[in-house]
Amino acid sequence: MNVLRFSDLCSQGKVAGQRVFIRADLNVPLDDVGSITEDTRVRASVPCIEMALKAGAAVMVTSHLGRPTEGEFRPQDSLAPVARRLSQLLGREVPLVRDWVDGVVVEPGQVVLLENCRVNKGEKKNSPALAQKMAALCDIFVHDAFGTAHRAEASTYGIAQYAKIACAGPLLAAEIDAITQALAHPKRPLVAIVAGSKVSTKLTILRALARNVDQLIVGGGIANTFMLAAGLNIGKSLAEADLAGEARAVIEAMKARGAAVPIPTDVVTAKTFAADAKATVKAASEVADDDLILDIGPQTARALAQQLKSAGTIVWNGPVGVFEFEAFSHGTETVARAIAQSDAFSIAGGGDTLAAIAKYGIEKDISYISTGGGAFLEVLEGKTLPAFEILQKRAAG
Repeated sequence: MNVLRFSDLCSQGKVAGQRVFIRADLNVPLDDVGSITEDTRVRASVPCIEMALKAGAAVMVTSHLGRPTEGEFRPQDSLAPVARRLSQLLGREVPLVRDWVDGVVVEPGQVVLLENCRVNKGEKKNSPALAQKMAALCDIFVHDAFGTAHRAEASTYGIAQYAKIACAGPLLAAEIDAITQALAHPKRPLVAIVAGSKVSTKLTILRALARNVDQLIVGGGIANTFMLAAGLNIGKSLAEADLAGEARAVIEAMKARGAAVPIPTDVVTAKTFAADAKATVKAASEVADDDLILDIGPQTARALAQQLKSAGTIVWNGPVGVFEFEAFSHGTETVARAIAQSDAFSIAGGGDTLAAIAKYGIEKDISYISTGGGAFLEVLEGKTLPAFEILQKRAAG
């Protein structure tokens, strides 16, 4: 994917004295008193800011936070907690600028944080007037927020249209490289794990992957729907019976290419959905009418682990069972550890997936962990993200 990279501009000496506008993803969780409870996104934004400062730029950074009402600033929508954390991480004060659209005072070697961009009227609808004002603030626009790359908003898309120079920051560039390696030019076999509660939310992803992957592993409620499609009883498990035909079509599409969707041979069931429910391992063909399937069984988990160990590329989105409940976490743990031990290039994304990676302490063993939930899913669907599209257009001149 041909995009201009901020790192290249810096190394070419084209950033000194320039006004640089960085769109970061600083949308962090806050507690009731407004303190940050998890600062991964703030820490991930630091390399781009430091790169700009080291290159001698006058640096402006902005992000959205939460879901503010456009045109109505409320204290709970403020990036003040982020400004405090950024100041600590950068070892310098990061002033927070409130009304910034019509002008920002910042000198080379300085950095300011611009207040929540979604408070600006016209942000979400990508108002050309707002985007042009933002573009006028800077010489170089840097998109470094993959989590917003699937949205065409004024601070993510419009500004990239009108800025003198528009480029990808190091975080976004890393996402582009990882996605290209995993999906555009994968080392085979390519194995995709798509799990979650509903087929309907990931049906287009499953269809798109069925055209490209060598193995499609399904888990969670999605696997239950595929079990239905294979003629198995799933009791009262979460599934979408009306989409069994769609699941069958995915199975047939894979089969026609000599690929496969492995259907579980054993499962872990319970009578109630609860952390303390009694877990029973059963053959997939022996599920009772009052059973809930809450995990894949050990035999299935071992078979999947074996496949994953011989993979060339692994794309992972979603845990294969209710891994939050210890008794139903073993399938996800087995799959997660197999991915970690594999020599394959592995890319993982989605909130629950990241929680599983953290739970099993395998962050260093996954080749690339994607920072964008919705954006990652849209990439798996085969969609061209608006951020990638506009940066490619600008790179092409």
